[in-house]
Parts: sequence; C-alpha cells; structure tokens
Amino acid sequence: MSHVGTALVDPYKIFEKISLKEGMRVADLGCGRTGHFVFPAAHVIGDNGIVYAVDVMKDVLENVKSRARFEGFDNVQAIWSDVELPGRAPIPNKSLDACFFVNALFLMRDKESAFKEAARLLKDQGFLVIVDWAKKLGPLGPMPEKMISPETVLSLAEPRGLAVKETCEAGDYHYCVILQKKS
Repeated sequence: MSHVGTALVDPYKIFEKISLKEGMRVADLGCGRTGHFVFPAAHVIGDNGIVYAVDVMKDVLENVKSRARFEGFDNVQAIWSDVELPGRAPIPNKSLDACFFVNALFLMRDKESAFKEAARLLKDQGFLVIVDWAKKLGPLGPMPEKMISPETVLSLAEPRGLAVKETCEAGDYHYCVILQKKS
C-alpha cells in the first residue's frame, strides 16, 4: 500500500541504518494518523518485538489501532501520551532499542522535554532517529520559519547524552539525524 508519505520518506532505508531487526522494541513518538513508521517497523521486528505508537491525539491512535487490528499486527501498542511531558508514557525506562520523531518536532512547543523523554526510554546505545522537513513541498510541510534545522536537533541532543551517529537526506524534502544514546 503506497501513499505520498512512502514516496517522500522510505522507512526501510532508515531502518537499515540502525540495523532494525526481529525482536526489537521501538517507539514512534508522535506517530500520526497513518503510522508511516509504525507499520513498516512492526513488519520488520515481527511478533517478538513491540512498536509503541505514541501520540497525544486520541483519534489518531484510534486510526492506528484499527489498522493494526485489520492488518493483524499484534505487536503494535497504541499509547496515548504527551511526549513533551517526560515520564508520562507508560513505557519502562531504558527499554527501547530505538525511538523515532518523524515530522513531529516542528509541531512541538517543548522540544527539550521531548528529547528528555526519548532519552529516558532508550537503552544505552539505543537510537533516536529524527526525520523532519528540510524544505516545503507545495501545501505539504511546515512554513520555513517553523522547520527545525539539523543544527537545532544536535543542540537538543547533546545535553541529553545523545551523540550523532549519522546525518543524511531522507528523500528530496527531508533530512535524517541518527543519534545514539551514550552508555
């Protein structure tokens, strides 16, 4: 099932960069209505892994839950939580192999707290993957003044014990920053 999101950003290319594999535990923080990273991740990690689809909007989570049921993904757990409030998500500390912020940072008011929450959830050596808009595509994407630069991502990451592993393009309109939690 292809849609404009997959044409813009291919989650599988990003998963390769962090060696996402069977049995891992991950969270898409601010997963959005389509679960653009949730369902591909659920496919890769299989029945022994868990994907937490986290969002602050309940109707978004209902869409994700419906699709998970319909497509038979028992490894997807929808979590209603505000990632800008560290410690609120009912996910254990240091339990995740990877967290994703995909097209979510530009929407957040308290980005520092969101990074703090991601760092809380990650195991040592776990990955925080940021994919966000580098330039607008017609009506899609935020206005340029709302876009979050890779440099801003780095300034938010460093104080939380997250070091850059790789930066790259994620399609024509997005960048990707892969951070790794220091031990």
